[in-house]
Amino acid sequence: MTNVVHREFTERKPLPAPNSDFYEVYETLSAEELAVVKRVRAFMEAKVAPVITKYWVDDAFPFELLPAAKELGIGGLGMEGYGCAGGSLALLGFVQMEMARVDPSFSTFMGVHNGLAMGSIYIDGSEDQKQKWLPPMARLDKIGCFGLTEPLVGSGASGGLTTTAERKGDAWILNGEKRWIGNAPWCDVSIIWARDLADNQVKGFIVENKTTPGFSVEKIENKIALKVVQNGHITLRDVRVPEANRLQSGNSFRDTAKVLKMTRYAVAWMATGCAMGAYEAAVKYSQERLQFGKPIGSFQLVQDLLAKMIANITASQCLITRQAQLHAEGKLTDAHAALAKAFCTAKCRETVAWARELLGGNGIVADYKVARFFTDAEALYSYEGTFQMQNLIVGKAVTGLSAFI
Repeated sequence: MTNVVHREFTERKPLPAPNSDFYEVYETLSAEELAVVKRVRAFMEAKVAPVITKYWVDDAFPFELLPAAKELGIGGLGMEGYGCAGGSLALLGFVQMEMARVDPSFSTFMGVHNGLAMGSIYIDGSEDQKQKWLPPMARLDKIGCFGLTEPLVGSGASGGLTTTAERKGDAWILNGEKRWIGNAPWCDVSIIWARDLADNQVKGFIVENKTTPGFSVEKIENKIALKVVQNGHITLRDVRVPEANRLQSGNSFRDTAKVLKMTRYAVAWMATGCAMGAYEAAVKYSQERLQFGKPIGSFQLVQDLLAKMIANITASQCLITRQAQLHAEGKLTDAHAALAKAFCTAKCRETVAWARELLGGNGIVADYKVARFFTDAEALYSYEGTFQMQNLIVGKAVTGLSAFI
């Protein structure tokens, strides 16, 4: 009887390939933009997917992939001029989502470099600084990181950084520490935010990692999430930075926040991509895994889990697609970005947990992919501002009252 049932399922027409674009949101892109996303998908599936689990397990970065990544020509997406790829913020979002669909770590690496490091120079830098730094960074010839978070200062960065900057003649002296800085152990350029001792305002600085005395980085070991991204603990001891490397328009935390708004926007896309990757792996597993002579995807409770997962993903996709439209219309606010980051990361966390549940014991084995998405979601949920901090930004917008001290 079991063989008869098994033959019934194996002789049916081929099952549909896992598809996480249930409402066809990719069709909101232009033909040119869709071609870019498809090029990124091909790179992620052909180059990244076959090797990324090993790098994740080994807690290592896949430097072998950088030459092919350079050829994609996506450095500086969402930025115009200076050798940047340009394009809409919608395109940037879809690319980040597409990368995270295969590996949230690789998407985060690009997000830190493109959104935080390049974004800081693009938004807060002078014309000379943009001309000098953005072209090689857009080509991925120089990789950047973003140093804001500190060992004792996370969500409270706006209220007082402990890293200090003191003007001495035509240079600045930086002292302090930064922690959880993605790309820091090996990148070329660090954007360091420090408190000016003269006016107590936050200012931004471009630091050349490998040639600046007093600048050192220690890799953070034993992470359980985003293991491919190399996070560093930066120490600055009397680091001398020329005035020419101070971000000329980065003179208060409000200027820092302009960058953070864009990266919170991007994290919502990454979280949605992470959920998509876990869902697609779960669907494939449900089609192939047999119990009682049937694919488990034919069981009611499994289909219930999958339906809830695709609902979360679809809601997130629709939210972030509208978010991109708001930006294009000049209407995107900090609260819009905060709501997207909070909602999408929370729904991602829920979705990847269901995927892990669906795979049973195999859900905790890295070879089945879902475990990687499951743990990586934890980092996405926390970085770029915690869920609670995002909700307070939204709460202030809807009530007109601030809950911040």
